[in-house]
Amino acid sequence: MKIALDPYMHRHLGLRDLCRKAAELGYDHIELSPREDFLPWWVRPRAHKERIAEFKSALRDHGVKLASILPMYRWASPHEDERQAAVRYWKEAIQAAVEMGCDTMNSEFGRGPSPDRGHRSNCCGGMHSHEHSEAAWWRSMEELVPVFEKEGVTLNMEPHPEDWCETLQPAVDMLKTIGSKNVKFLYCAPHTFYFGNDMAEMIREAGSLIAHVHVADTYNHKASSGLRYIINPPGAKVTIHQHMDMYQGEINWDVFFSSLAGVGFDGIVTACVFGWEERADESGRFMREEIQKYVDKYWPAERA
Repeated sequence: MKIALDPYMHRHLGLRDLCRKAAELGYDHIELSPREDFLPWWVRPRAHKERIAEFKSALRDHGVKLASILPMYRWASPHEDERQAAVRYWKEAIQAAVEMGCDTMNSEFGRGPSPDRGHRSNCCGGMHSHEHSEAAWWRSMEELVPVFEKEGVTLNMEPHPEDWCETLQPAVDMLKTIGSKNVKFLYCAPHTFYFGNDMAEMIREAGSLIAHVHVADTYNHKASSGLRYIINPPGAKVTIHQHMDMYQGEINWDVFFSSLAGVGFDGIVTACVFGWEERADESGRFMREEIQKYVDKYWPAERA
């Protein structure tokens, strides 16, 4: 099992200092989320050869490894020019992962087209439906899955609040339909209340497809008869989405970790907190220590 840090709250640091920071906080793995000097949001990778060499050197010097790399591109855009650009960027990102010696990438199903090309407030923008975005994603996967398989890179996918797919199903069924050993599922704990209602049952349902989890806490936005959050004006299209330190929300961590152990999970566990950049160091240390407690409790063989 790999316990990794998502260093998004430390993205202001250069790559060398980022590796140093991860090691200082107790991590020997990083899940590299989007950052402007490597894989920025939505646009072509900046991971040129000099930067890759710099990053590999920094990881080696600080005893840290890349558990996974997280790109975000518009591969589910119904606009074919956006979708084709996203596929090109994905192929470059896969090559960057290979050059980094990283055999795992993770991403989201996607929000659809650029919001600059939409005219209504919905997940996919403009006049495009969820069905348009799903069809675009399938076209992208038809092109990219053979590349993942050829390069020996595993893709871990997560449904995400506001995406065209934000629930456990149909996400798990779609990934199973692909039928590739290089395409797996990422269970993101702070998205639990979007996935469904029974966390233990959902983890059992996804089962051995789960290769990666994100750990952060959240409140159940559906609780208290839907009045946990009162949004004005009523009917406003708003998505409540939190990534807090453990125990600040309503995730039952014993249920979460025991259920993962029950399905034989042995993948990547990423501390994925974004809520308080002013206390990023404290949060990172705290999450590393708390995750380790549950690993020791439910996977005692990991201590050997």
